[in-house]
Amino acid sequence: MGDDQAAVRRTGFAVLWPVATRWADNDHYGHVNNVVYYSYLDTAVNGWLIRATGTDIRDEPAIGIVAETSCRYLAPLSFPAALEVGIAVERIGRSSVVYRLAVFRDGREEPCALARFVHVYVDRNARTPVPVPDAVRTALAELGDSRI
Repeated sequence: MGDDQAAVRRTGFAVLWPVATRWADNDHYGHVNNVVYYSYLDTAVNGWLIRATGTDIRDEPAIGIVAETSCRYLAPLSFPAALEVGIAVERIGRSSVVYRLAVFRDGREEPCALARFVHVYVDRNARTPVPVPDAVRTALAELGDSRI
């Protein structure tokens, strides 16, 4: 994750996917538990992919599996909060996509979390790497040249 200031502000992301916190997201300490952030990221990336490709990606012959994630927590979140997950592409490879992500609260410019999410595309049955599907590559063009 690069720390270029423009890249980590809202304007550094072509897509801002809305996600709402839920009552159950708060832990005993009164803030959104760290594992819940991964649910927000997964929901945003896959929700956006379904919308952007116009298909249900769960039914395709090549599926994207999560091979790597990381998240840096910058500010606490708590229910209730309206969030947006910023989605950008860091890198597109032959069989993988590396997403650069950020979680923003209530329209604020500064992120509460910065994350990285790697999808590796595999054959649904054989689970061997395959090229990123054309529909996904086309959808990624919507993100523009947001690579850092």
